Amino acid sequence: MFTRRAALISAAATALMFATPAFAAGDLKLPRQKVELVAPPFVHAHEQATTQGPKIVEFKLNIEEKKVVIDDKGTTFQAMTFNGSMPGPMMVVHEDDYVEVTLVNPATNTMPHNIDFHSATGALGGGELTLVNPGEQVVLRWKATRTGVFVYHCAPGGPMIPWHVVSGMNGAIMVLPRGGLNDGKGHALKYDKVYYVGEQDMYVPRDEKGNFKSYDSPGEAFTETEEVMKKLIPTHVVFNGKVGALTGKNALTAKVGENVLIVHSQANRDSRPHLIGGHGDYVWETGKFSNAPETDLETWFIRGGSAGAALYKFLQPGIYAYVTHNLIEAANLGATAHFKVEGKWNDDLMTQVKAPADIPPQTQGALQTGRKVN
Repeated sequence: MFTRRAALISAAATALMFATPAFAAGDLKLPRQKVELVAPPFVHAHEQATTQGPKIVEFKLNIEEKKVVIDDKGTTFQAMTFNGSMPGPMMVVHEDDYVEVTLVNPATNTMPHNIDFHSATGALGGGELTLVNPGEQVVLRWKATRTGVFVYHCAPGGPMIPWHVVSGMNGAIMVLPRGGLNDGKGHALKYDKVYYVGEQDMYVPRDEKGNFKSYDSPGEAFTETEEVMKKLIPTHVVFNGKVGALTGKNALTAKVGENVLIVHSQANRDSRPHLIGGHGDYVWETGKFSNAPETDLETWFIRGGSAGAALYKFLQPGIYAYVTHNLIEAANLGATAHFKVEGKWNDDLMTQVKAPADIPPQTQGALQTGRKVN
């Protein structure tokens, strides 16, 4: 019996079967470091600069297909994920380290999957070497020769590629210069905290009454989801997997005086990050640390299929909204996060000179008659 699952597996395999290079499995005589990944917006412990030589950094990604709730209305979504989160976890290595990833596709899944690292060289970023069916795993190793923040995503071939990406199968990797970040003029830059914000556009079909539909498996959702995707109009644009994932009790935290590095990725569409009440002190808009950062940006641009990084020192306490400055998507579709910053207020930077009060009668009368107001 030729099932839909078999057809999808066959299509993905056919798309990647041509010119697949041989894989050299031999070990390198380098020290190894095994890293336990953490779910975004958090990032695993790492050194910002290192005096040690290159090493092999080991990561493990488990692919998980699951139904998730993506808004406060209870809308469900058939997600496909790396390690169960949207986006997948951020990995951090240094230039000239070797990234060794074990990609596991449990037998409980229904789809073939792989991984394409935008930071890697050759073989579709590793996509040709990592296609695994349910019940299989594969190990890929590649050398981190370019510094910056980069997207990774699933790319199993043909129309499966955009579907898997917008279903949650994307994440980021940061390749730091061995000497750490700098301002482009040789001065070192350090961060006290780093957060990873993965922006996700979603395309949820509706029924004849306009209500969002629910499905029991990714395969069941595919045909109708693809029809919504073709219109290029997302039903949700969110940070880290759902509306409100980074607001309220889940707000990102900082203190006045702390330098915070914000890594922002968008695997499919352009975005315009903006920190309301703050700025980008140093911004690697294209995400590549070999380029000098721009400074003092109000809003920056993340190209679809890429990641960027912004460093900001918080100077005032309070709640800061971090949004995509397509404000329709931020306010109506969900692309908003909050930073909750603790510390002492600086009146020199901002103060309310007079509280709101009624307009004085003489001023009100002058405004109504058009007379000059002193």
